[in-house]
Parts: sequence; C-alpha cells; structure tokens
Amino acid sequence: KVELVESGGGSVQAGGSLRLSCTASELTFDTWYMGWFREIPGKEREGVAVLDRDGTISYADSVKGRFTLSADNDKNILYLQMNSLKTEDTGKYYCAANDWQYWSLRLSASSYHYWGQGTQVTVSS
Repeated sequence: KVELVESGGGSVQAGGSLRLSCTASELTFDTWYMGWFREIPGKEREGVAVLDRDGTISYADSVKGRFTLSADNDKNILYLQMNSLKTEDTGKYYCAANDWQYWSLRLSASSYHYWGQGTQVTVSS
C-alpha cells in the first residue's frame, strides 16, 4: 500500500527557511511521479514542485528560485527546501504520488491519486 508521510512544517518569519520531508512507502521515484502541493485557505490546491520519474523537476512560477525539490532515492524521501519564505507561502503542504501522468498536467492536483496527510507551514511578517 502506497503511503506518504510529510514532516518539517512549522512557523517561521518572512525571509526564513524550512525543509519539508516526505517519506514514501511501496514506490520508487524512478517509476512514480511525485509532487509537492499546497492548500491556501480560499484557494484550490496548487502544485508547487513536481518530480518526473526521469528526474525532471518542474516548479510553479511563484516559487521558482526560492524552493528546491530533491529526492533521496536510497531512503525514499522527497524533500522541499523552502528559502526566502513569504507570508503568501502560508498553507498546508502535501506530498503526492501517482504511477502515470500527462506531462501538461504535471502540476495539477488531479494528476495525483495518493496523498499524505499534509504539514502546516505558517510564515509571519
């Protein structure tokens, strides 16, 4: 059974950094599509950064240059390093996975069927 467990959320001041982790079970990153998403109150769940099974990484425009997705294939852990955090980055962050995908929809939440429980990130001014 695929299981995704996020950790690393918390509260930080604007300009600070956090690193999220997603420990994945029953899948490997070279055969599954992985992603980080966030849910901001009043908005739809949005893609933040995604990892194609060939290693290609895509970012939402709003986080380019500030967030970095990486993966430890040996430990099956997906990371999201978040630097220069802004108040608008506040939200609940989720790890997601799926075993197939349309490239054009890679940042769409509808492309993923497995989700973690989420971890809260709060950025204060």
